[in-house]
Amino acid sequence: MVDHPSNLLLAALTPKYRASLLARMRTVTLGPREILYEAVETPKYAHFLTTGVASILISMSNGASAEVGIWGREGLVESFHLLGGAKIPNRCIVQMESTALRMPFKELQKEFQESSELRDCVLQGVQSQSAILGQLAGCNRLHEADARLARWLLMVRDRTELDTFLLTQEFLAIMLGSRRTTVTAAAGALQRKGLIRYSRGRIHVCNPESLENVACECYGTVRELYASFYCGAPELDDNARPNFA
Repeated sequence: MVDHPSNLLLAALTPKYRASLLARMRTVTLGPREILYEAVETPKYAHFLTTGVASILISMSNGASAEVGIWGREGLVESFHLLGGAKIPNRCIVQMESTALRMPFKELQKEFQESSELRDCVLQGVQSQSAILGQLAGCNRLHEADARLARWLLMVRDRTELDTFLLTQEFLAIMLGSRRTTVTAAAGALQRKGLIRYSRGRIHVCNPESLENVACECYGTVRELYASFYCGAPELDDNARPNFA
């Protein structure tokens, strides 16, 4: 197992404690739409993403779903489940092929209860993610589809450091909580402006700077929140920090 994982929460731990956790983890590849945890269920595993992106989804009784949060390599996907016995009403799915460091959830839960070092890092991540959940809830209610799509594409680009994604219209509609026709119109508007290319489920960000000008204000707010994860941790040097500039 690597000594300096690309997951930022693990990188923020002291070397000795980090090594003890890594020795109990294994690297896994996660496929698109793979479910990491279901609503109201206790997760079987804990995942520290090292590449890729996973989405926190809320689902309604009529089957409609919308994204309310997003995890990349900055933290622990199942962090909210560590806080207590409350049933978490959302689910988490993988957006695109990703990799993660995995360990049994109950083992990590015991570590969380016994280690103040791990607990402090997880709680800092939860605090930032909670603020992001609120921001995205307001965004989904108040902002137009093209601005939300621009914001979402930039968020994914920041976390993957890629300009091209394989995402269907159906999946984008779930992420944005919109109809497929709305997503088609929003993607078409961005494409006509030369900001993206979209064909057969492949999206290429052509001009991220101009795309940021189209995105709603929530992108800047979320970017700042993510940039503050584990700020000042001694083991997280400048090369390991996410670049959200």
